[in-house]
Amino acid sequence: MDVFNVAQTMVNHIKATCPEDIAIVAYYGSYAQGTATKRSDLDFFFIPATSKGYSASLSFVLNDISFDFWPISWERAEKMASFDDPFTTIIADCQFLYVRSEADRLRFMKLRESISSNQEPSNGQKLTEKAESQLNDVYVHLYKMSCARNLENNITFYRTEAQLILTKIFQCLALLNRTYFTRGWGKNIEQTLQLPIKPNRLEHHYNVILYSRISADIRLACEQLTADTLELVLTHKESYAGTPSYRERMNGFYEEAKGTLDKILTACESNDYPTAFFAAIGVQDEIARFLFFAEKGQWPSELNSGLDYQDSYNRLGFPDLAALVDPEKLFQLQAAVEHLNVQLESHLYIHAVPIHRFQNINQLEEFLLNRSAAGQ
Repeated sequence: MDVFNVAQTMVNHIKATCPEDIAIVAYYGSYAQGTATKRSDLDFFFIPATSKGYSASLSFVLNDISFDFWPISWERAEKMASFDDPFTTIIADCQFLYVRSEADRLRFMKLRESISSNQEPSNGQKLTEKAESQLNDVYVHLYKMSCARNLENNITFYRTEAQLILTKIFQCLALLNRTYFTRGWGKNIEQTLQLPIKPNRLEHHYNVILYSRISADIRLACEQLTADTLELVLTHKESYAGTPSYRERMNGFYEEAKGTLDKILTACESNDYPTAFFAAIGVQDEIARFLFFAEKGQWPSELNSGLDYQDSYNRLGFPDLAALVDPEKLFQLQAAVEHLNVQLESHLYIHAVPIHRFQNINQLEEFLLNRSAAGQ
């Protein structure tokens, strides 16, 4: 059977029944890459141009070969091109079977240009942050493994979680290397092992996860591979740390933080310990994160196991509100918050961060008029 005859049948049907409702029909995968076997299906998709176009979707089996003619919206195609969806290769490497118009072709080709642009070194930090997000999802599966001691003999459970971990880590590594996989899971290990940035023991852990039948070994390999990958992500992220820029990055921060600081003062005065607890710990963490961002141009990693990002907060001598929260001594927390308010405003003033403080309505009105006149 010639699978392209099947594809042409679908295209002919589109041309006859809904030519204006489908923007693009294309194929990808083994036939696009020249690696198809006698059992290979034709991986093809279409981009609907209207809501009616989605009805062209069809999954079927012909001569014992499965086919899935599935829709990809322009929005999802854009996510693939921006590396927010792991199937970037579908957009980058597909071959056209049908194009509704030249405008549709140009729109699609712009997506390919976007892929190339995203792979430029200037976008390294952005892709590293996406890699960090992928790795963040891994910890859900590690947690499930750690809580499943009663499933030690259930190899299906451990392999299911390990497979999910591997796919996330592989995608994380692809993003760290500013690339994407051109082949599917199970066939992309060769490409993965050739990546310049990868854990030293990647192949070993990969083989344990795939071939071991001992649950404890699979779990340990997943934990170690995740730890090695995390070290790479954090090191790589640190390499993109920029120079301090308080005025731009903390503009408007104090005005918001002061609202929380005032809430703590009110809670202390009214002996509202729960509100003081949440607000005090929360505002300290928020201030510490913004100070980190102001100095490095990036947010602290959620995957860092400690509170290293609070170093700037501590170095400035800001009070440790989290340690001072005590239902019997809220007066100490109140004094610390009052002191922090003065310290924070002074620190921002030193770094030329503007603070919009008005003594009366007239000052506010004058400010608004001046800003309008300046076109801001």
